[in-house]
Amino acid sequence: MRFEIILSGFGGQGVLFAGNLLALAGMYRGYQVSFLPVYGPEMRGGTCHCTVVISDKDIASPLVKEPGYLIILNLPSFLKFIPRLKKGGVALVNEDLVKRDEIENYEELTHHKRVIYVPFSSLAEEAGAPLALNLCALGAFNGLLKLFSEDVFVRALKEMLGKSKAHLFEANFRAYLKGIEAINKV
Repeated sequence: MRFEIILSGFGGQGVLFAGNLLALAGMYRGYQVSFLPVYGPEMRGGTCHCTVVISDKDIASPLVKEPGYLIILNLPSFLKFIPRLKKGGVALVNEDLVKRDEIENYEELTHHKRVIYVPFSSLAEEAGAPLALNLCALGAFNGLLKLFSEDVFVRALKEMLGKSKAHLFEANFRAYLKGIEAINKV
């Protein structure tokens, strides 16, 4: 078993936090993991991304050329990474910021790929945590693949937030559950 994931969105959407959290949860589940963040000018509002590899075997390289999974939070990320998604791969896309009818060659870009639209931004607002769309996306991802239990996720989220941000746990966890709920309706 090997999952190669690219997470991408605007700087400030919590992409790197989500990737790190996904890798930590995978590690707590007992998998081998790698997390490769991309830093640079993207951190100030441009597109940023990271790769996560989760496997039951050793991981030789954290580089991902053709991911099997994408978590896409904005249109520039969709346009940049959907061509790299392997044939038969799955993309979870924030339908609040990525509109199919605004994309030239949509059918060509998504041919032989499964694209699932989920309103991550709206779900985060419903959860009372408008900045937690990244957690909604992780909920949808884990709800789809069932890589780790709720207990494992809670442990990883609490560690990532630490003591200084522990007050954000409840809102972030609600957002995560909204993502699971949404993917179960697809």
